[in-house]
Amino acid sequence: MRYGNVVGSRGSVIPLFLEQKKNGKLTVTDKRMTRFWITLDQGARFVLRCIEEMHGGEVFVPKIPSMNMMELVSAIAPDAKIDVIGIRPGEKVHELLVSEDEARHCVEFDDMFVIEPTHPWWSQKEWSHGKRPADGFRYGSDTNPQKVSAGELRRMVAELEVTD
Repeated sequence: MRYGNVVGSRGSVIPLFLEQKKNGKLTVTDKRMTRFWITLDQGARFVLRCIEEMHGGEVFVPKIPSMNMMELVSAIAPDAKIDVIGIRPGEKVHELLVSEDEARHCVEFDDMFVIEPTHPWWSQKEWSHGKRPADGFRYGSDTNPQKVSAGELRRMVAELEVTD
């Protein structure tokens, strides 16, 4: 499985922003940055489903919404001051869950992508009921048509605060 940021998980920026919100100042590495978002529950359900459907060797990528980092900041702390600190080593401006190269071996479904193995033993018949993406396709957080609304993100964050 390959998916984006799990809302509120260890390493997620959301708990950091919630803590920084108390001081009225949030640190952002780059205002252009975009990320994919999935809840822990959605991620767990996706993993279980893929275990049931896999044939062996595939990479499963759910179709999930993405959001610009400044929209995230606005949803969590609209009145906070922003300190742009610069991109850290290894950090990307946008997430890429299916590259152009991988798309050549990819099958698209309504709610996910399946990247098929490139091994000689693999049969493309396994996922023949899906649709092949167009040449040049990539699934990136910057070009993703599915966006997280500020209200939806606030709801996800509120659920986090209730369970903490």
